[in-house]
Amino acid sequence: MSPTTTPASGKDPFKLHPFDLGRAYEKLFERWGPQGWWPADTQTEIIAGALLAQATNWKNVAQAVANLKSRRLLEDSSDSLHALLELPLPELAEAIRPSGYFRQKSKRLHRLMGFLADNLGSPPWKIPGSQVMLWRERLLELNGLGPETVDSILLYGFDLPCFVVDAYTRRLLLRHGMITDQTSYEEIRFMFEDALPRRSEIYNEYHALIVRLGKEHCRRSARCTDCPLFA
Repeated sequence: MSPTTTPASGKDPFKLHPFDLGRAYEKLFERWGPQGWWPADTQTEIIAGALLAQATNWKNVAQAVANLKSRRLLEDSSDSLHALLELPLPELAEAIRPSGYFRQKSKRLHRLMGFLADNLGSPPWKIPGSQVMLWRERLLELNGLGPETVDSILLYGFDLPCFVVDAYTRRLLLRHGMITDQTSYEEIRFMFEDALPRRSEIYNEYHALIVRLGKEHCRRSARCTDCPLFA
């Protein structure tokens, strides 16, 4: 169903506007409740998973993460971090092969973990909330880390309020006429951050709920029947 198509019930489709983003969150949360995302045992696992999630699905990420965990490379300890950084890149690449682009990602993962070790020491790591934008800029300077990956690291790995914009978010807003194909990542991020309380737990749940909406209803071929946003 396109954004302008009337549902079979005869009702006009629910159309979001920027000032409705808070209401949309409430509707999604009322339907599905807490999503328990990001599924991980350690901060290091979350951060590695955010990078490995680039250009692949979660099933592949989970297998790559499991391979690293089996070698005790994702624990929040200095020994585990040292072992990861000392692992030869070909071995690291083979371990994360299921995630795709494994040679490229092995270099990115090694670079990211080295950066965190050099600047923050051993995990678990902390970044002051007052410095979130400074660290966002620094992480974005690392080769291979785009805004979605960096915001995922900061939101889920460091519990800092950076809203994550992904393909599901963009599709939802496009269908409701709130953005165009030319709308930038930063413009969409600001749209959500301006409309919501600046709280990481809300950003966390909202992003996870949008992902669920995108998988169950707002697919490439939309399934608007029983969509929480039409309720």
